[in-house]
Amino acid sequence: MSKLSARRAGRPASLWRHPAFLKLWAARTVSVLGSQFTRLALPLTAALFLGASPTAMGLLAAASAAPIPLFGLVAGAWVDRLPRRPVLVACDLGSAALLALVPALALAGALRMAHLWAIAFLVGTLNVVFSVASQAYLPALVDRARLIEGNSRFEVSRAIGQMGGPSLAGLTIQALGAPLALAVDAVSFLLSGALLGAIGGAEPAPDRVRRAPLPREVREGLAFVFASPYLRAVAGAGALGNFCYAGTEALYLLFVTGELGVTPAAIGVVFSFGGLGAFLGASLTGRLAARLGVGPVLVGTTALLAVLNFVPALATPAVALPVLVAAGFLGPVVVVVNVVTGVSLRQALTPARLQGRVNATMYVLTWGAVPLGGLLGGALGQALGLRPTILLTATCHLAAVLLVLLSPVRVMRAMPDTAADDGAAAERA
Repeated sequence: MSKLSARRAGRPASLWRHPAFLKLWAARTVSVLGSQFTRLALPLTAALFLGASPTAMGLLAAASAAPIPLFGLVAGAWVDRLPRRPVLVACDLGSAALLALVPALALAGALRMAHLWAIAFLVGTLNVVFSVASQAYLPALVDRARLIEGNSRFEVSRAIGQMGGPSLAGLTIQALGAPLALAVDAVSFLLSGALLGAIGGAEPAPDRVRRAPLPREVREGLAFVFASPYLRAVAGAGALGNFCYAGTEALYLLFVTGELGVTPAAIGVVFSFGGLGAFLGASLTGRLAARLGVGPVLVGTTALLAVLNFVPALATPAVALPVLVAAGFLGPVVVVVNVVTGVSLRQALTPARLQGRVNATMYVLTWGAVPLGGLLGGALGQALGLRPTILLTATCHLAAVLLVLLSPVRVMRAMPDTAADDGAAAERA
């Protein structure tokens, strides 16, 4: 029996009977539910409680995303040197403490935009480390053949949180105010940390045999990604798409509350339909990848995401709610299918010793443009107006489709079973 077969023989037949995975899944579910409060409450604290301008909102979006390009690559190399689970627990506890500061400062009458920028930056830094460690931890728990299943389960977590979280968050914000609602997310981080800490079993020890200076390890992760035409294309499309979408997202709440007249409670309803869409997307991903192929799924979902970015700017106050609900439902379907397929492909192509660095490299490349997109969106919104800026960013998003359409990704059918062992790009797919 091969090592791979022996490992699979010792694993449960279903991930629903996999105790370690279930604890990880439960932690993600609790955390995602709480994060729906921050998703609404943090920008609404700035917009409604502090009266922030479009420029200040762009800075807040940039502060949340700036840690990705600043620390992402180093975080990947660092995560590859350490057991991943304790890192995840520490990130949860740190985020809980930081978010609890917002309601405390608001109650003291001392909350300022500078506090929100700083807290958003620090929580964003912990989120970078958590995301890299979490994506590197999953392949240590499940086999590569089940990565799509495992990542789909995580998206089910996101869907569960999005179905109930936004409506509850909107009502809580309306009743108590945006700053106090952030306390809910602080509690969710504490629960998530407790669940992660309860995962039993020995985690595979980090590879110390090939340890090199940190800069060299960072370069190794970069080299692996840029040597693979598949990962290059996925990273490029993700970077351009996220850059454009960040410009829209920085202005979204200002636009829908100010120009379309949508209330915080109604926005919560819109985001709740997003949870239903995410649940559907998580359920469809495996079947779509098996029937259509990995490459066609990535190309098709990238195109649909670009088209959907136009929707907010095409709405009017009379039809705003149904249009936003429809887009809020369909968008997450497409996002989940795209993200699960892309992340699973990345994990499948990457050897175990490089998981942290390759995940971090892809994370930095795909999300590192978000701060610039948020800043540019805020600046253009101030200069051109909210609706013209959203139309402009949506038009730019269309270019992301070409990056995957003109690459080998478009003809890739199946997920690779094994990863290269030498750190070279995996061309077997």
